Amino acid sequence: MVGLGNPGTRYAGTRHNVGFRVLDILADRLGVSFRRPFLKPLAKAVHELDGGRLVLIKPLTFMNRSGDILPGLLGRTGTPIERLLVVCDTLDLPPGQCRLKRKGSTAGHKGLISIVRRLGREDFMRLYVGIGRPAPTQDVVDYVLGEPAGEEAAQTEESLRTAADAILRLVHEEPERVMNVLNRKST
Repeated sequence: MVGLGNPGTRYAGTRHNVGFRVLDILADRLGVSFRRPFLKPLAKAVHELDGGRLVLIKPLTFMNRSGDILPGLLGRTGTPIERLLVVCDTLDLPPGQCRLKRKGSTAGHKGLISIVRRLGREDFMRLYVGIGRPAPTQDVVDYVLGEPAGEEAAQTEESLRTAADAILRLVHEEPERVMNVLNRKST
């Protein structure tokens, strides 16, 4: 599973880093820590499961190059692309909402564009965390690289926990079942 974001403390609490933040919550719940493998542009945490492993990955290549690490990573682990889950922000959902999809378009998201370009396919799962849209006069880049405040911050924190819950359910349940519950909450 891959969470999208930008590395560094400057971006830690931004809307664009919700993918990293969901994985941080999940790692904390599972009692695992992220480590950076020697000379690899990623942070990785691994949780052993009955009969498998849950691997959490944060690309450290900045958002627009998120896909750079995936071909080699999927090849080394033997993970089929259909089992890949990408956690990222979306402008198309309001703060506080999440949506799980089996596949889809990039909707202009730079991280997803990079992943599709590098993998040559779009048929991987996405867990979208809503960040809402900026005001008509606000620049989109400034908005996604800004930090939510007030009620929006509280809604965002709730959606991060909801997304982590959905990922834990995916470990034991079929994606369609998780989608039915999660996506119904987000309407």
